[in-house]
Amino acid sequence: MVDTARNGANLGLITAIVAVATLGGFLFGFDSGVINGTVDGLRIAFDSDDVGTGFNVASMLLGCAVGAFVAGRLSDTLGRKRTLMLAAAFFIVSAYGSGIAGSSLEFVVYRIIGGFAVGAASVLAPAYISEVTPADMRGRLSSIQQVMIIVGLTAAFLSNYLLAEYAGSSTAEFWLGFEAWRWMFWIELVPATIFLVALFFIPESPRYLVTRGRTDAARGVLDRLFGSGTSQRKVGEIERSVSNDHAPRLSDLIDRSSGKVRTIVWVGIGLAVFQQLVGINVVFYYGAVLWQAVGFSESDALKINVLSGTISIGSCLAAIALIDRIGRKPLLLIGSVGMAVTLAIMSFAFMSGSLVDGTLQLSDGAGLAALVAANVYVAFFNFSWGPVMWVMLGEMFPNQIRGSGLAVSGFAQWISNFGITMTFPVMLATIGLTGAYGFYAVSAAVSVVFVWLMVRETKGMELEEMRG
Repeated sequence: MVDTARNGANLGLITAIVAVATLGGFLFGFDSGVINGTVDGLRIAFDSDDVGTGFNVASMLLGCAVGAFVAGRLSDTLGRKRTLMLAAAFFIVSAYGSGIAGSSLEFVVYRIIGGFAVGAASVLAPAYISEVTPADMRGRLSSIQQVMIIVGLTAAFLSNYLLAEYAGSSTAEFWLGFEAWRWMFWIELVPATIFLVALFFIPESPRYLVTRGRTDAARGVLDRLFGSGTSQRKVGEIERSVSNDHAPRLSDLIDRSSGKVRTIVWVGIGLAVFQQLVGINVVFYYGAVLWQAVGFSESDALKINVLSGTISIGSCLAAIALIDRIGRKPLLLIGSVGMAVTLAIMSFAFMSGSLVDGTLQLSDGAGLAALVAANVYVAFFNFSWGPVMWVMLGEMFPNQIRGSGLAVSGFAQWISNFGITMTFPVMLATIGLTGAYGFYAVSAAVSVVFVWLMVRETKGMELEEMRG
């Protein structure tokens, strides 16, 4: 399909599909980042301690794990498009409910619903994009998902900052008698509704249609995407890449010849887990808490979040420019080394501080080093593991096991995310920022070895060429 990227591909339709699919990434980012500015409001509204606050923040991730696991399998039954529509509806319900919640339990329920949507969007959007784009453009177009995640995060950080600034603080009354932190959730209703409506206007994945025996419909979609004359060949290639005796199922992850889980599945799980062990979501979810812990005001901490989001977007754009040129594996290696170094710098900077009235105070030099290292760390992540992990999960599995492979890898990713997010407040109270960021630095260093030994390059390969 490489030549169709320039000869016959309907780039207008492909661009429109990518734009709609990556709205799921925007909502993934917004829903993940909005919690950052609401922590104080949740603590006061629900009178929760550190553990309770940690669970309020991390509860969404349980829904993410379930959503990623169920969506991967559900998409093999209902299709990529209809499963994304279900996720969009869940985004709407969660955005409204999280803002109106009157108790911690009610809030957690709505956040888990939102987590289901985030988990589904996280695995399906890159897979869907991979299945409707030419091989020589697939990395760039799939990477847009990560850009949109960061745009969503930045939009959440910015709206949180503006709402808190206008109201006076995140816990102050803003409009119609509701506190500003509640409005931070309700802002999401606008993009979530747009996402649901837009999904009605894009086609189903042709690879899904072939696996369900709907070859005529698949040919129609392929003709629209890549021009007439290519659909028959592509349908044949897809049919040869899937099993003739049964539809995709979870047991396909077991290698029939050895009776063991396929190596490619362990690689997917490893990519998913290491992306979280480097601690990136501590910055996303607890950025305001982190910077307030080292002496910044709430207003300045929220501004730093906006800066981090802007740097992240630039880093993702750099990754888009390079991923189809130098490949996925080199970007992962560069990112792992860069994150290990910058996380170590942050850990040493925090080590030099002293506690004053329960707040870590850093010297001007150490504070500047921590701030610069944190933003360079974010840049390295979004240049590498941020987009590349999702690109690889969307393309690395053979057609027969793509849904199941995504289900298992996505589940592992979100469970790891939950563990890292839930434990950070406890780590902050016990071993401090130095110990927490030291652990993340070691994880980043270990990920270098994992990528070097286990990850295979997928640049330029057709999806039908992927082997497990």
